[in-house]
Amino acid sequence: MMESGKDNGTKLTGQRRVGLLYDERMCKHENLHDGYHPETPNRIRSIWNKLQSTGITQRCVILDAKEAEDKHILSVHSKKHVNFIKKISSESDSRRLKTASKFDSIYFNEGSSEAAYLAAGSAIEVVERVASREFNSAFAIVRPPGHHAERDEPMGFCLFNNVAIAATYLLEERPELGIKKILIVDWDIHHGNGTQKMFWNDSRVLFFSVHRHEFGSFYPASDDGFYTMVGEGAGAGYNINVPWENGRCGDADYFAVWDHILLPVAKEFNPDMIIVSAGFDAAIGDPLGGCRVSPFGYSVLLKKLMNFAEGRIALILEGGYNLDSIAKSTHACVEVLLEDEPIVGSSEAYPFESTWRVIQAVRQELSCFWPTLANELPQKLISQIAPPPHTLISSSDSETEDDKGRQNSDLAELLQDVIKPLSELKVDADHQIDDMNSWRTEFSNIYIWYASYGSNMWNSRFLCYVAGGQVEGMKNTCSGSLDKALPKAIVWKTFPCHTFFGREASHTWGPGGVALLNPVETSQYKTHMCLYKISMEQFNDILFQENGLSIDTGSPLLDIATLNAISEKEFNSQEVKDGWYGNVVYLGKEQDIPIVTMTCSLADIEGFKSGKLPLRAPNEAYTKTLIKGLVEGKQLSEGEAIAYIEAASKSLICS
Repeated sequence: MMESGKDNGTKLTGQRRVGLLYDERMCKHENLHDGYHPETPNRIRSIWNKLQSTGITQRCVILDAKEAEDKHILSVHSKKHVNFIKKISSESDSRRLKTASKFDSIYFNEGSSEAAYLAAGSAIEVVERVASREFNSAFAIVRPPGHHAERDEPMGFCLFNNVAIAATYLLEERPELGIKKILIVDWDIHHGNGTQKMFWNDSRVLFFSVHRHEFGSFYPASDDGFYTMVGEGAGAGYNINVPWENGRCGDADYFAVWDHILLPVAKEFNPDMIIVSAGFDAAIGDPLGGCRVSPFGYSVLLKKLMNFAEGRIALILEGGYNLDSIAKSTHACVEVLLEDEPIVGSSEAYPFESTWRVIQAVRQELSCFWPTLANELPQKLISQIAPPPHTLISSSDSETEDDKGRQNSDLAELLQDVIKPLSELKVDADHQIDDMNSWRTEFSNIYIWYASYGSNMWNSRFLCYVAGGQVEGMKNTCSGSLDKALPKAIVWKTFPCHTFFGREASHTWGPGGVALLNPVETSQYKTHMCLYKISMEQFNDILFQENGLSIDTGSPLLDIATLNAISEKEFNSQEVKDGWYGNVVYLGKEQDIPIVTMTCSLADIEGFKSGKLPLRAPNEAYTKTLIKGLVEGKQLSEGEAIAYIEAASKSLICS
């Protein structure tokens, strides 16, 4: 059993010495203008609460957070950038808001500077303790995250690049520790663009990133994360990208990448230390990631890495926005670091066909640098695949028990190198991957008209909610729906109700109001709406995304009973979720199919009327999408569309 409690500076005895670092001061960084922003202080609080409630903190040593020194941050960032982050919290709130809008997915408040310095300094602290062999491994529970931050600018919730700062510190400032080669494993769902660029020409660092890419349409939406980006000069071959072509990748997909790309290369590279950019937004239920890695899956990935560098591993938190998933996943990883509580579990799924395709492409691209990847994978291996990610899987009993047994037997043989070494490990039952929910099968054959009056009037913007991706002006990428089929039909109608613009800022568009609807019939106003004929399954997935939920949520927000109840009268509504667009409104029928839309709650409508909630005009980017929707939909000329939007921006909410 390890010593517990605060660090006393002495070297520990025991089976494995594990350090944990958490500091409440990093919770001071908060978006005060968007209560639904996913990068919230509760991310690290939920992790810490989970670790404390299970008693695992008592088996580790708690380390103190330290602010990084400028000279160490300057090893990867420009002086201009360091000074900017240092001073931003002393600016006025309005100045910070305006400044943040110039960057990609960034916010600032009076606690941002301190939190950024603490996150970077904490990363240095844990890697130094592990490199010096004072600890076998350590986990820094930090925020803001870092892997998107580039030399000259913050982006993607990241202010300083914590992992890059820590790795460079070991290589440049502490040569006596003997860390000459570092493997950085970035398993965050988003590509670590900033980290990649900082070690692009450096053979001392092998950077590995597995991420959703979807041919450059998934955030950060560039070609930097493609598998052809292998590094240059001395760093050629030391940059490995595994770009998923689709969402819903799970344990089996990640295990396959580990076994057939990362582990063979890591063995050849033989690192002195491993740093994990530990983002948990590929986890089941994450609202941004759209993938399905379980806590068991993360524990297996980490367990496999512990066979290298004498198990000297430091994990530094990156993303992860489902509070339950991020807490359970972190807990599973700390259990592995301690190695005194075995885990169990299994993954009875195959990788997607697209996963094998990407693996083979990566191996071919890198085989000239890493001979271990030159051999072709056996056909028997790559022919074992899961249904495509867009396929709806029924939970019916059409599969016989013999079929199931045969599949499981084949899988056990196929993934023997994954499951067998872990047969003595265990996790809780709730870590298992669930099957698809049966409601999806039923709702995929029931159609409604979704009436859009905001940015979704523009077809390209609407399709982000179906296929995933983002359009110009959006700060974040949509995960898309499980069923990515295009609308069966598109029509336009006008309705006697009032559209207005409210909220100070939004997660997707930044500062400025977004379109909302007062669900009251009134002849005083005429609202243009674009109607998309989609399934109830797709409509629920759009509801999930509009209200900050994962499409893996267990049950639909709009069910048949609720739809029937509100369909008795036009402009009936039902609040199905406490969110900005959690109120579903019935608008009538078109071709005998119900027309529904979504808006804020009636309580929020009263808040806008009273002034408790702000009415705000939309920003330029949001306005452009509205104009494109109205003009391309042949409803209004550009001048008429501008006048229509301006009128809605200036109007008060009618009773």
